[in-house]
Amino acid sequence: MGQGAVDPGGRGKRSATVRHLGTDDRSTPRVRIVDAALRCLARQGVAKTTADDIAREAGLSRATLYRAFPGGKDGVLHAVVETETARLFSELAVAMGEARDLEDMLVAGMSGAARVLSGHAALAYLLEHEPGVVLPHLAFAEMDRLLEVASSFAAPFFGRWLEPEQAARAGEWAVRLLFSYLTCPAPGADLTDPADTRRLVGTFVIPGIQALRMAGLPDPTTASEALP
Repeated sequence: MGQGAVDPGGRGKRSATVRHLGTDDRSTPRVRIVDAALRCLARQGVAKTTADDIAREAGLSRATLYRAFPGGKDGVLHAVVETETARLFSELAVAMGEARDLEDMLVAGMSGAARVLSGHAALAYLLEHEPGVVLPHLAFAEMDRLLEVASSFAAPFFGRWLEPEQAARAGEWAVRLLFSYLTCPAPGADLTDPADTRRLVGTFVIPGIQALRMAGLPDPTTASEALP
């Protein structure tokens, strides 16, 4: 999804930015095709989905699909990843931007991301039936790139309370925790549950950030925006 994100087409390409493909306008051919591809992936995965399947699901001709995506199926799959990333980031930005303090921001971001990713039908199908499409992007250098994208998104929200270096480190840490608990669930740490997330954040994340602030770095908070 976006730069360094999972590409179900397996092309390994990255883009410098996440492009928002008109996700608020469901009538455009590109978005109709992307949404149709998502429905196909949720039913039958990558291997069994063809360009014809996607065009038929979108109610468009094969020629229209290739005009919108000259790369055919691979082009559509790449657009699916970028569009879903944009949708996720847009949703999280609203929730995290409305947070009144650092703890609320962490809970909103982590629980919101967990709910979207855990409830994503296409991703769930791929993880169950075609894990080889997804898992290579969650290891080694590919995982580093994925973390870089997610951390870069998160850092500016931490920047309301932390210095830039602290914000970058805290953002990466929070993203690592999110991926860790999503891939290896633990009792009492269901990140789709805001209450569980708040307990995790209050017990481990906030103390860790406080320790980061005490490690000789300047205190960036004000009286009205102090850490909880």
